[in-house]
Amino acid sequence: MDVRERASWDGRKMINARVKAFYLQQHADSPVLLSTERDVDSLIDVLLEGSEWENAAELHSLDRNLLPSGFPDHEFLVGVNRERYVGVVSYMDEKNFVSLGSSADSGEDVSYFIAGNPTEFPLSSEIPLEHVRRAVKEFLSSGGVRPECIQWQEPEIW
Repeated sequence: MDVRERASWDGRKMINARVKAFYLQQHADSPVLLSTERDVDSLIDVLLEGSEWENAAELHSLDRNLLPSGFPDHEFLVGVNRERYVGVVSYMDEKNFVSLGSSADSGEDVSYFIAGNPTEFPLSSEIPLEHVRRAVKEFLSSGGVRPECIQWQEPEIW
């Protein structure tokens, strides 16, 4: 996607989108566009209030270049768990990273769902929701750089 395609019309004004988000089936053709911290808060709130089978989102920064194939050169996943008020984030580009939480890894994995499709994360990747929000906001404002406001780990399997 080039710079001309990064802005969209919402019926009232132009929106300079910085991130595309996919979390429901219909987003395959029409992703949610995020341009402000308020948009990030809305995304997290929708994930918290939605179905347990739709509690995660895949994000791509529009500030980064696409690969020659036309696909993004990175992926940022965010998931939330409303019962435990925790979540996960992952960042993939040349390497894969997941958030590092304070819970000891008991060897178990936890699943988060994008449009009903599960993605497993190490239990040790769950972090408080306020840290999830902060990481997504940093991803948005940094142009798609891996956030520095949280600790990261390289998962053994991914």
